[in-house]
Amino acid sequence: MENSGTENVDTFKSGWNVRKQIFAAWGGWLLDGYSTIAYLVVIYTLANIIFPSYLATWALVLTAGGVAFGATARVAGSTILGNYIGDKIGRKSLLTWSIVGFTLFTALIGLVPSYATAGILAPILVFVLVSLAGLFAGAEYGGGASLAMESVGREKRNIVGAFVQSGFGTGYFIVILVDLALTNVLGAGNFVAYGWRYLFIFALIPGIFTLVIRRISHESPVFEEMLEKKETVKSPALEMVTKSYSSMLPMIMVMSGLLFINTATFSFYPVLVSNGGSLSMPGNNSLYALLIINFVSLLGVWTGGILFSNYPSRRNLMLMFAIIFVVPSAIYIYSGFSANFIDFTAVFSIQAFFEAMIFSLLPAFLSENFSKKYRTTAVGVSYNSGAVIGGLAIVILLFEAKFMDLKLAWTIDLYVAGLVMIFGLILIKDIGKEQRDAINQ
Repeated sequence: MENSGTENVDTFKSGWNVRKQIFAAWGGWLLDGYSTIAYLVVIYTLANIIFPSYLATWALVLTAGGVAFGATARVAGSTILGNYIGDKIGRKSLLTWSIVGFTLFTALIGLVPSYATAGILAPILVFVLVSLAGLFAGAEYGGGASLAMESVGREKRNIVGAFVQSGFGTGYFIVILVDLALTNVLGAGNFVAYGWRYLFIFALIPGIFTLVIRRISHESPVFEEMLEKKETVKSPALEMVTKSYSSMLPMIMVMSGLLFINTATFSFYPVLVSNGGSLSMPGNNSLYALLIINFVSLLGVWTGGILFSNYPSRRNLMLMFAIIFVVPSAIYIYSGFSANFIDFTAVFSIQAFFEAMIFSLLPAFLSENFSKKYRTTAVGVSYNSGAVIGGLAIVILLFEAKFMDLKLAWTIDLYVAGLVMIFGLILIKDIGKEQRDAINQ
């Protein structure tokens, strides 16, 4: 067994320095939530702008394909950037470079021309920009989770991990507020005409904020110790494959199921309620519903981190939360999929709360299962390999809706993804509390 180096983090200077590490990781999740939901909340508008009218029937499905392009690029980003920067030069260096590319290419989506102006170049540009943003975003989870988890002691990792994970929900919350503000200030017509572009351009604000925090933060004490002892390896990605191949497959199964579920719920809600969506809710009520659902999800992720901070088995907790979430999926969909504001908001808020509790444990769970020598690469690849499957969720749902009842398709998809996640968790060996600082090479 190899010492992970995390037992010495208590010697790291506490206070503001540690908080900077945590906020440096949190900011990347915030931008991820902001950029992901920005794309989806205007997906109908974007589809009509970048595709010709004769493709109107399939424009929405094709535009949703951009999510899959971005997710696929994330795997490459986590592998390349994690291998050559995160596990060889440093977690901080990785996150400094990744946030610049992630922010820049997200903001540029707001400047893409319409099909009427640029023809087929319009959708191509969108997909290229989403893919480039995804390439850099792919480094965020592995780098951020490693930096945060390596900067705090074992007993604090669930709480800190839950906070870092809540960055996505915070970004989600902020982009809906920005959408509401722009719609009210510009008017619905002007928002559809050009105001949606500001959603992407405003990504510069959280991106610059996060870059500043990362510039003034420190490297994780675990990685500093690795450099001092010359413990970095020539090829972290190769080490990952040779040393952790037996745990990678079930971990990818867990992430595939979980991120498919997440995309088919949290990321699918904006598609359902956005302008031209299935629910056709009056006025801006649909956006207020998303605010409430997302706020409840934040309560869920914080609750999971706080209540179970000292529970000895992360794996068993995730398995319990997964079962609690998956079993009533049909009830959630058939009772919550409604144009009634109260029904939609109340039912999907309950679903969101339990789903978020699974995510509260994720940063600590993933980080502790991989060696410090290839941790950013392995965590990033595991997470983002699942994101590829998750990125297809909306495309699959929209495609299925053309041929069968959406509620039925949605229910079946969630149960299949849930079973994959649960089976993957069962296959993963629970390392136990006493082994978390002695991780296999």
